[in-house]
Amino acid sequence: MSNRTIILLIFIAVKFILQFVLISPEYELHRDEYLHLDQANHLACGYLSVPPFTSWTSYIIQLLGNSIFWIKFFPALYGALTIYFVWKAIEELNGNLFALVLGATCILFSAILRLNTLYQPNSLDVLSWTVIYFILLKYIRTEDFKWIFVGAVMFALGFLNKYNIVFLIIGLIPALLITEQRKIFLQPKLYVAIILGLLIISPNLLWQYKNGFPVFQHLKELAETQLVNVDRMEFLKNQLLFFTGSLLVIISALYALLFYRVFQKYRIFFFSIIFTLLVFLYFRAKDYYAIGLYPIYIAFGAVFLANMLKDGWKKYLKPVAIAIPVLLFIPFYNIAFPNKSPEYIIHHPETYKKLGLLRWEDGKDHLLPQDFADMLGWKELAFKVDSIFSTLPNKDKTLILCDNYGQAGAINFYSNQNLRSVSFNADYINWFDLTINYENLIRVKERSEKYTEMAETSPFFQHSMLADSITNQYAREFGTSICVFTGAKIDIRERLADEIREKKDHH
Repeated sequence: MSNRTIILLIFIAVKFILQFVLISPEYELHRDEYLHLDQANHLACGYLSVPPFTSWTSYIIQLLGNSIFWIKFFPALYGALTIYFVWKAIEELNGNLFALVLGATCILFSAILRLNTLYQPNSLDVLSWTVIYFILLKYIRTEDFKWIFVGAVMFALGFLNKYNIVFLIIGLIPALLITEQRKIFLQPKLYVAIILGLLIISPNLLWQYKNGFPVFQHLKELAETQLVNVDRMEFLKNQLLFFTGSLLVIISALYALLFYRVFQKYRIFFFSIIFTLLVFLYFRAKDYYAIGLYPIYIAFGAVFLANMLKDGWKKYLKPVAIAIPVLLFIPFYNIAFPNKSPEYIIHHPETYKKLGLLRWEDGKDHLLPQDFADMLGWKELAFKVDSIFSTLPNKDKTLILCDNYGQAGAINFYSNQNLRSVSFNADYINWFDLTINYENLIRVKERSEKYTEMAETSPFFQHSMLADSITNQYAREFGTSICVFTGAKIDIRERLADEIREKKDHH
């Protein structure tokens, strides 16, 4: 085993270790993770929330026991593979050992580490961007068209994971047109590769068609409720924060792609990042959507700096270049990860507020960062619903109806009684069982609407009560109520079916 391989394996080992120690035990899974895990129980070619790839991974996790270890393993794996492909890109560019270590260090100590703490499509999305850019690099270097076919397959897998990968292509096309690489459009094989990619994603496209293309409605709602609050200058500022320790390397890459003769044939990468960022800005995209852009530029920058620092007194700057990403990561480590207790953050809010980390999707500042608040209160909710459910008569005729997918997913994940709660929110709207004549209803309701729920629903049942609520004051779900209704006076399936139709028609 070569020294290079040993060093790469050390980086990968450190990566896995960090991903498992960066979350304080006070925190649970994130609300999105519960939805993704529940998709394993409803395998399909598409979902309202995400493409189907995540459900396949969730099914594997379920087969492995559905433990926290495996839930955290896969995003860590995708992060480790990102390091691997940056390493291979540096080798393709004839980078030396210093370039390899610098590139791996920049990737390891970056915002990708934060992204990889959550079981979401984002980790594989960043890997997909990195691999596609790596494949483009291979094609430009070798002019072997097999890499275009490999790229088509990789794009399809990235598309089936997160539609965000489309932005890569949108930014790449004009970059191709204004560089010598435009000749690729004259290659008939390109269109065969495009057809191959379309065939792979066709089951998902067919699912979207049959369901009225919910992805467009999802994007519309996202734009109206979340992206409208995105500040474009804030977007650009956060791009700098994601790779603070790697800024010198990334800027060096952009300079080299324009002026360094060795990289002249790779100039397409310079224009690609410009066009892609402009597209993200135009659509007011969330800042983390662009993280997948940068790993390949770290590869270019690491090789360029290695070539610039190999002679004379400059070689003594090599340790400094490697130390910068590590040292600048330390303050990032102290605020960007859920490794501080909620009490600590609340009593030390200054830095969090200054960096905008307390601002939620509603555009307002709160006590904790939204992602952290979304990792609290779920076990409490699930255990209380479990306890209430165990006291009910006719348990097999009990419907557990939640306000949002996080509530439903958490109950289903933690339940000791194999509960299958549902919601009119996200994918759960397709998972109702209307073959059961329900006699009981457990209604998980946001705190602001609990009394309205009691007043509106009680007339349809013989007994009703406000049974419990979430008491964790730091949780985003603080105050969420559990209303219980027993002895249905009517067959509520018709009302459920009407509500489902109304929600789907609205979408």
